[in-house]
Amino acid sequence: MAVEKTSPRIVVVVPTYNERTNLPILVDLLMDLRLPNLHILVVDDNSPDGTGDVADRLAAETSGLVGVLHRTEKNGLGRAYVAGMTRALAEKAEVVIQMDADLSHPASVVPVMVEKLFAENAAVVIGSRYVEGGSLATEWPWHRKALSVWANFYVNAILRLHVKDATAGFKAWRADTLKSIDLPTVRSNGYSFQVEMNYRTVRRGLRIVEVPIRFEERVNGESKLGLRVQIESAVAPWKLRFGKQG
Repeated sequence: MAVEKTSPRIVVVVPTYNERTNLPILVDLLMDLRLPNLHILVVDDNSPDGTGDVADRLAAETSGLVGVLHRTEKNGLGRAYVAGMTRALAEKAEVVIQMDADLSHPASVVPVMVEKLFAENAAVVIGSRYVEGGSLATEWPWHRKALSVWANFYVNAILRLHVKDATAGFKAWRADTLKSIDLPTVRSNGYSFQVEMNYRTVRRGLRIVEVPIRFEERVNGESKLGLRVQIESAVAPWKLRFGKQG
């Protein structure tokens, strides 16, 4: 008798800080995908606007398909992702998706990323702005686009990742990849977290695949890209190349 193959458990990890307006929209978009065994884990950093309460309400309304991890401090995107991914792995996730809560990442591409993950035997699939077919929001000013393009050139020149969108934050990971790269020891924060995760993957000879996305401007709220994050992101590739990380 043939054994019926079950769908992999997919957990979408979504860090939030003051995203009470965008979060319900994102949850609806993900639920509308009708992907079997899809779960959402909101990692809220004690948002003063009540995002955590909104997340709890969504958890109750979705019969547990939405989970919430409440953190008591806001200490960076990287720390939030490590906490969320660690929880997802503990809950037996086989695929972990990371995406922003601000609606800049198209939820419609999630099924494509999951399919590519298995069809191409990839360690991670990146939703990329810079492969053929990818694009940036037309609302982005020219200097912001130039900074993004330069950041990718800069990171690749130092670390030789051979990834067109090295700073992207929309990714589908195999659980085995996150275990292989020793997730709990990742120390980078902000956008440099994305770079360190890619670097560790490449260092272990694992395969990164990119699929095109259109990256949209956030609909509500304010960007968290401050000067401190930019400075950390500029220094991080040198620390990775000449340090003991990865």
